Amino acid sequence: MDLIEIQKVNADDLIDIRHLVLWPDKPREFVKVPEDEHGMHFGLYLDGALVSVISLFGEGADIRFRKFATLPGLQGKGLGSRLLQHAIDFAQMQGYTRMWCDARTDALGFYQRFGFKKFSEPFFKEHIEYYKIERGL
Repeated sequence: MDLIEIQKVNADDLIDIRHLVLWPDKPREFVKVPEDEHGMHFGLYLDGALVSVISLFGEGADIRFRKFATLPGLQGKGLGSRLLQHAIDFAQMQGYTRMWCDARTDALGFYQRFGFKKFSEPFFKEHIEYYKIERGL
């Protein structure tokens, strides 16, 4: 049986997974965000190894998540779902009332299973199409 743990991590701990999964063709610095030092970062550990990461940023009653990534060989196994649900539960316990993010179009189906809905027209970051998505908490 695999041991799964979710815990707060430092922004520096996330960079390798962010880089590998989200923007492998860019420099490592590209996956850092200016707000990282003020964010709340969570990592999912599988048998002691960090395999999935998410960063949360509070903005009034809203909380935004960014740079959500799971290692490629472990995608589709429910680990990202566990981490996203943890982030949703955490945000609810903290009193936030809305969660949102910029979601890659190819991930919309995943987010819809958690109740997220689009609230923007499509837009591009580099060459990848995104939508803004949200859900109440």
